[in-house]
Amino acid sequence: MTKDAARQRIAELTRLIDYHNHRYYILDDPEITDAEYDRLFDELTQLELQYPDLP
Repeated sequence: MTKDAARQRIAELTRLIDYHNHRYYILDDPEITDAEYDRLFDELTQLELQYPDLP
């Protein structure tokens, strides 16, 4: 994965996680399972570890 692709994926994952956090914690109406959320979060964590210099 290129750095630009990683930057875009990090931004997308951050947006998705924020969206699903809002649905779960504020609206009490989740759209995805906990396992699906965990997969998104784990992917974001791995990208952040692999590219620590990206915002």
